[in-house]
Amino acid sequence: MTYKVYGDYRSGNCYKVKLMLHLLGRSYEWVPVDILRGESREAAFLKKNPNGKIPVLELEDGSCLWESNAILNFLAEGSEFLPADARLRTQVLQWQFFEQYSHEPFIAVARFIKVYLGLPDDRLDEYAAKQLDGYHALDVMEQQLLRTPYLVGEHYSIADVALYAYTHVAGEGGFSLAGYPAITAWLQRVASHPRHVGMFD
Repeated sequence: MTYKVYGDYRSGNCYKVKLMLHLLGRSYEWVPVDILRGESREAAFLKKNPNGKIPVLELEDGSCLWESNAILNFLAEGSEFLPADARLRTQVLQWQFFEQYSHEPFIAVARFIKVYLGLPDDRLDEYAAKQLDGYHALDVMEQQLLRTPYLVGEHYSIADVALYAYTHVAGEGGFSLAGYPAITAWLQRVASHPRHVGMFD
Protein backbone atom coordinates (compact mmCIF):
# COMPACT_ATOMS: atom_id res chain seq x y z
CA MET A 1 0.00 0.00 0.00
CA THR A 2 1.24 3.47 -0.92
CA TYR A 3 -0.02 6.33 1.21
CA LYS A 4 -0.24 10.04 0.56
CA VAL A 5 0.88 12.33 3.35
CA TYR A 6 -0.28 15.93 3.23
CA GLY A 7 2.00 18.06 5.34
CA ASP A 8 4.78 20.56 5.94
CA TYR A 9 8.21 19.01 6.35
CA ARG A 10 9.10 21.54 9.09
CA SER A 11 6.12 20.52 11.23
CA GLY A 12 6.80 18.12 14.07
CA ASN A 13 3.31 16.69 13.81
CA CYS A 14 3.89 15.89 10.15
CA TYR A 15 7.35 14.55 10.91
CA LYS A 16 5.83 11.98 13.27
CA VAL A 17 4.02 10.40 10.33
CA LYS A 18 7.05 10.55 8.06
CA LEU A 19 9.28 8.97 10.72
CA MET A 20 6.76 6.22 11.44
CA LEU A 21 6.44 5.32 7.77
CA HIS A 22 10.22 5.04 7.47
CA LEU A 23 10.49 2.94 10.63
CA LEU A 24 7.92 0.55 9.16
CA GLY A 25 9.48 0.59 5.67
CA ARG A 26 6.23 1.78 4.08
CA SER A 27 6.11 3.67 0.79
CA TYR A 28 4.36 7.02 0.57
CA GLU A 29 3.96 10.16 -1.50
CA TRP A 30 4.56 13.48 0.25
CA VAL A 31 2.16 16.27 -0.76
CA PRO A 32 3.38 19.65 0.55
CA VAL A 33 0.83 21.95 2.19
CA ASP A 34 1.75 25.57 2.95
CA ILE A 35 -0.23 26.51 6.05
CA LEU A 36 1.02 30.10 6.05
CA ARG A 37 -0.54 30.59 2.61
CA GLY A 38 -3.80 29.12 3.83
CA GLU A 39 -3.65 25.94 1.75
CA SER A 40 -5.02 23.84 4.60
CA ARG A 41 -8.16 26.01 4.56
CA GLU A 42 -8.91 25.54 0.88
CA ALA A 43 -12.04 23.63 -0.09
CA ALA A 44 -10.17 20.68 -1.60
CA PHE A 45 -8.15 20.17 1.55
CA LEU A 46 -11.14 20.59 3.85
CA LYS A 47 -12.72 17.60 2.11
CA LYS A 48 -9.79 15.56 3.44
CA ASN A 49 -9.77 17.11 6.90
CA PRO A 50 -12.69 19.38 7.82
CA ASN A 51 -10.59 20.69 10.73
CA GLY A 52 -8.20 22.26 8.24
CA LYS A 53 -4.98 20.99 9.83
CA ILE A 54 -2.00 18.88 8.84
CA PRO A 55 -0.94 16.12 8.69
CA VAL A 56 -3.45 14.06 6.75
CA LEU A 57 -2.84 10.45 5.74
CA GLU A 58 -4.75 9.43 2.62
CA LEU A 59 -5.28 5.71 2.08
CA GLU A 60 -5.46 3.96 -1.27
CA ASP A 61 -9.26 3.98 -1.21
CA GLY A 62 -9.26 7.78 -0.87
CA SER A 63 -10.31 7.82 2.77
CA CYS A 64 -8.33 10.09 5.05
CA LEU A 65 -7.05 9.98 8.62
CA TRP A 66 -6.01 13.05 10.59
CA GLU A 67 -4.56 13.97 13.99
CA SER A 68 -0.92 12.91 14.08
CA ASN A 69 -1.08 10.63 17.12
CA ALA A 70 -4.17 8.86 15.81
CA ILE A 71 -2.31 8.23 12.55
CA LEU A 72 0.63 6.79 14.52
CA ASN A 73 -1.69 4.31 16.21
CA PHE A 74 -3.17 3.25 12.88
CA LEU A 75 0.20 2.77 11.21
CA ALA A 76 1.79 0.97 14.16
CA GLU A 77 -1.03 -1.52 14.71
CA GLY A 78 0.43 -5.05 14.78
CA SER A 79 4.02 -3.81 14.76
CA GLU A 80 6.80 -3.73 17.35
CA PHE A 81 6.10 -0.03 17.93
CA LEU A 82 2.72 -0.56 19.61
CA PRO A 83 2.63 -2.99 22.55
CA ALA A 84 -0.06 -5.68 22.62
CA ASP A 85 -0.21 -5.63 26.43
CA ALA A 86 -3.12 -3.45 27.61
CA ARG A 87 -1.17 -1.71 30.39
CA LEU A 88 1.77 -0.83 28.17
CA ARG A 89 -0.60 0.27 25.42
CA THR A 90 -2.31 2.58 27.88
CA GLN A 91 1.06 4.01 28.88
CA VAL A 92 1.71 4.76 25.20
CA LEU A 93 -1.57 6.67 25.15
CA GLN A 94 -0.62 8.49 28.36
CA TRP A 95 2.48 9.87 26.67
CA GLN A 96 0.60 10.75 23.51
CA PHE A 97 -1.97 12.71 25.50
CA PHE A 98 0.86 14.31 27.47
CA GLU A 99 2.51 15.34 24.20
CA GLN A 100 -0.61 17.02 22.88
CA TYR A 101 -1.69 18.77 26.08
CA SER A 102 1.46 19.38 28.14
CA HIS A 103 4.33 19.44 25.61
CA GLU A 104 3.26 20.51 22.12
CA PRO A 105 1.29 23.63 23.22
CA PHE A 106 4.46 25.07 24.71
CA ILE A 107 7.53 23.65 22.97
CA ALA A 108 6.00 23.43 19.50
CA VAL A 109 4.18 26.76 19.72
CA ALA A 110 7.33 28.57 20.90
CA ARG A 111 9.12 27.08 17.89
CA PHE A 112 6.29 28.11 15.57
CA ILE A 113 6.46 31.70 16.81
CA LYS A 114 10.23 31.81 16.29
CA VAL A 115 10.76 29.66 13.17
CA TYR A 116 7.57 30.17 11.18
CA LEU A 117 6.68 33.72 12.23
CA GLY A 118 10.15 35.13 12.87
CA LEU A 119 9.50 36.13 16.49
CA PRO A 120 7.33 39.20 15.83
CA ASP A 121 7.13 41.88 18.51
CA ASP A 122 3.43 41.29 19.15
CA ARG A 123 4.14 37.65 20.12
CA LEU A 124 7.21 38.15 22.32
CA ASP A 125 5.26 37.95 25.58
CA GLU A 126 3.50 34.78 24.44
CA TYR A 127 6.85 33.29 23.37
CA ALA A 128 8.36 34.02 26.78
CA ALA A 129 5.34 32.58 28.58
CA LYS A 130 5.75 29.24 26.78
CA GLN A 131 9.18 28.66 28.31
CA LEU A 132 8.09 27.82 31.86
CA ASP A 133 5.57 25.14 30.90
CA GLY A 134 7.84 23.84 28.16
CA TYR A 135 10.60 23.21 30.68
CA HIS A 136 8.10 21.54 32.98
CA ALA A 137 7.26 19.08 30.18
CA LEU A 138 10.96 18.37 29.69
CA ASP A 139 11.33 17.79 33.45
CA VAL A 140 8.58 15.14 33.30
CA MET A 141 10.25 13.38 30.40
CA GLU A 142 13.66 13.52 32.10
CA GLN A 143 12.28 11.82 35.22
CA GLN A 144 10.93 8.92 33.15
CA LEU A 145 14.01 8.57 30.97
CA LEU A 146 16.26 8.40 34.02
CA ARG A 147 14.37 5.18 34.86
CA THR A 148 13.83 3.57 31.47
CA PRO A 149 15.63 3.80 28.09
CA TYR A 150 12.39 4.61 26.27
CA LEU A 151 9.24 6.33 27.46
CA VAL A 152 7.37 3.04 27.84
CA GLY A 153 10.02 0.76 29.27
CA GLU A 154 12.66 -1.09 27.31
CA HIS A 155 11.27 -0.78 23.79
CA TYR A 156 10.98 2.00 21.23
CA SER A 157 7.31 2.78 20.64
CA ILE A 158 5.07 5.40 19.06
CA ALA A 159 5.20 7.20 22.41
CA ASP A 160 8.83 7.96 21.57
CA VAL A 161 7.96 8.97 18.01
CA ALA A 162 5.32 11.37 19.31
CA LEU A 163 7.67 13.07 21.79
CA TYR A 164 10.81 12.94 19.68
CA ALA A 165 9.29 15.06 16.93
CA TYR A 166 9.29 18.37 18.77
CA THR A 167 11.80 17.56 21.52
CA HIS A 168 14.70 17.08 19.11
CA VAL A 169 14.13 20.59 17.70
CA ALA A 170 13.26 22.20 21.05
CA GLY A 171 16.32 24.40 20.69
CA GLU A 172 14.62 26.12 17.76
CA GLY A 173 11.98 27.29 20.23
CA GLY A 174 14.50 28.64 22.70
CA PHE A 175 14.76 25.57 24.97
CA SER A 176 18.16 24.33 26.10
CA LEU A 177 18.58 20.59 26.65
CA ALA A 178 21.93 21.04 28.36
CA GLY A 179 20.45 20.16 31.75
CA TYR A 180 18.68 17.04 30.50
CA PRO A 181 21.21 14.22 30.10
CA ALA A 182 18.59 11.45 30.01
CA ILE A 183 16.62 13.21 27.25
CA THR A 184 19.85 13.82 25.33
CA ALA A 185 20.78 10.12 25.54
CA TRP A 186 17.23 9.13 24.52
CA LEU A 187 17.37 11.42 21.47
CA GLN A 188 20.55 9.65 20.42
CA ARG A 189 18.96 6.22 20.92
CA VAL A 190 15.96 7.15 18.80
CA ALA A 191 18.15 8.60 16.04
CA SER A 192 20.34 5.48 16.00
CA HIS A 193 17.54 3.24 14.71
CA PRO A 194 18.65 1.81 11.35
CA ARG A 195 15.49 3.07 9.60
CA HIS A 196 15.55 6.52 11.23
CA VAL A 197 14.97 9.52 8.98
CA GLY A 198 15.56 13.16 9.93
CA MET A 199 12.98 15.92 9.79
CA PHE A 200 14.81 17.66 6.96
CA ASP A 201 16.00 14.54 5.09
